[in-house]
Amino acid sequence: MANANVYLGFENAPKRALLKAMGLTDSQIAKPLIGVVNSYNEVVPGHAHLQTVARAVKDGVLAAGGTPLEFNTIAICDGIAMGHDGMRYSLPSRELIADSVESMVRAHAFDGLVFIPNCDKVVPGMLMAAARCNLPSIFISGGPMLSIDGLDLNSVFEGVGGRAAETVSDAQLHELEDRACPGCGSCSGMFTANSMNCLCEAIGIALPGNGTIPAVYASRLRLAKRAGEQIMTLTERGVRARDVMTAAAFRNALRVDMALGCSTNSVLHLLAIADAADVKLDLRMFNEVSETTPNLCRLAPAGSHHMQDLDASGGVYAVIAELLNAGKFDGGAMTVAGVTFAEAAKRYSRSGEVIRSVESPYSATGGLAVLFGNIAPEGAVVKRSAVAPEMLRHSGPARVFDNEESAIRAIYDSKIKPGDVVVIRYEGPAGGPGMREMLNPTSAIAGMGLDRSVALITDGRFSGATRGAAIGHVSPEAEAGGAIALLRDGDIITIDINAYALNVELSDAELDARKAELAPRTRRLNGYLRRYAKSVSSASRGAVVES
Repeated sequence: MANANVYLGFENAPKRALLKAMGLTDSQIAKPLIGVVNSYNEVVPGHAHLQTVARAVKDGVLAAGGTPLEFNTIAICDGIAMGHDGMRYSLPSRELIADSVESMVRAHAFDGLVFIPNCDKVVPGMLMAAARCNLPSIFISGGPMLSIDGLDLNSVFEGVGGRAAETVSDAQLHELEDRACPGCGSCSGMFTANSMNCLCEAIGIALPGNGTIPAVYASRLRLAKRAGEQIMTLTERGVRARDVMTAAAFRNALRVDMALGCSTNSVLHLLAIADAADVKLDLRMFNEVSETTPNLCRLAPAGSHHMQDLDASGGVYAVIAELLNAGKFDGGAMTVAGVTFAEAAKRYSRSGEVIRSVESPYSATGGLAVLFGNIAPEGAVVKRSAVAPEMLRHSGPARVFDNEESAIRAIYDSKIKPGDVVVIRYEGPAGGPGMREMLNPTSAIAGMGLDRSVALITDGRFSGATRGAAIGHVSPEAEAGGAIALLRDGDIITIDINAYALNVELSDAELDARKAELAPRTRRLNGYLRRYAKSVSSASRGAVVES
């Protein structure tokens, strides 16, 4: 056991005394000590119920002969933080979560870890910590929120756009507000939180059902108990996080990402998690996998289905089984269930039309695409599966804004016309700082009926709930002097998503001349964001904080 040298022996009597101060007995201290990493709080609906999940995990650990010790991390709700400066802290919180978990784990001796995340930055932050600490680890999320009558949080955001366009009344918007989020859990579409919780299954670090079983189902608590029991098996066998989080696991995750049509944020997070696990992953690999991976699911915002529908249709493992049967998934990769994917997926198959067959997909290529060109020589990301067919190729004049707020005002004031390409810059990892989500402007565009005629590009990022020709993560970002900083109103921008291309119709000489005239920005930052802006990498490398 990892804790033997720390807590056993006469010289460690002071440490045992401190553990006994919390009521632990000699026999509890002698058992495997399992850290239960919980992100419970009373601020975020995806996390408000995690005390119950943690209790189930601890019951499983106790039943299997271990001693659970719980500690907590922070968790930010992107939906609540969105639209003001609070959103600047969302992506940076991922690094705080990873660092704080690493600090707790390194400072204390645990034999194994059970991670209980749910929302957007908590899942990747904990995955980064798991890779760094490399102890026996298993993930059990809090599960998705239910959708009633097809509504979700995005319905409310788009309702705001409709209210601005006077196509939605105050009473209708209030009804959306009351009904869209019926209870606890991560927001109910294939948004970022659910994308990452599903990808935990594809990586192999979570048991089947982790990403799809609704938060309010009793089967979620049964899964949590099984996770608590299974961490004891992993600890006994010495199976560590990086034994599961291998290069094959990440390639499998890319396959499932494309098949499910996950959030564009999954690109940022997979790059960062792979970096923590010392696995090579780059943006061009996303396109390579996308080219040969059919898109099998179109959940909200790309379609009308929600997470409960995917769960009822077989869940993530039914998608994995479909890919396995087509030779598009590495079945030899190991899972925390103690068996390979080939073995674990045997009893899963799709039912209904929520998951399509490989022979009859929504599209022959994956749900995400990474675009390159003179605007984004290091890449930009779009959720291809959520783009209307007529917007897969688009050319139009740029309407340029230096922040999200000015763009939203222009959209609501009807200054954006069909055919325009809205450009929002200085919202990147360093430029924002914090790479805010642009769900408000994209929802405004959709709510005002422009999502089939207006594109948006930004060095910021998008919510997993975003739909339309919304292209984010443009790299290099404006703050670093990237080409997006050189764009002017009226420049003709050409987008060709299926050709993975994003360009402005300007010569290299003109771009060079504009860059020579570009004046550096002056701004005042303090606290964490000041430190973050100084050390964060490009979005093309996962926006990781570098020393």
